[in-house]
Amino acid sequence: MENQEEQQQLNIELTEEIADGTYANLAIITHSPSEFVVDFINVMPGLPKAKVKSRIILTPQHAKRLMKALLDNVKKYEATHGTIQDQEPVSSIPMNFGGPTAQA
Repeated sequence: MENQEEQQQLNIELTEEIADGTYANLAIITHSPSEFVVDFINVMPGLPKAKVKSRIILTPQHAKRLMKALLDNVKKYEATHGTIQDQEPVSSIPMNFGGPTAQA
């Protein structure tokens, strides 16, 4: 039984378009009882408008897995490259960007 589980593999396809990536310097996270919505945004200095470049919708369980994976990767990054310095929060950006308001 264990041997069968070890042999199962998932083929993940990465198209050229997706492999190029999309730059974002702001993420807005909202949630409902059934999902987390992460909007990735590219805010350019001096421009009054910014567009959502990508929206990812996750179940609460996958959001928690993502959080743990990000924490693990940040720790590994900092162990190699040094502490990442936090920047002061930007208060002039509306935190809902037209989406639902997060509830804690």
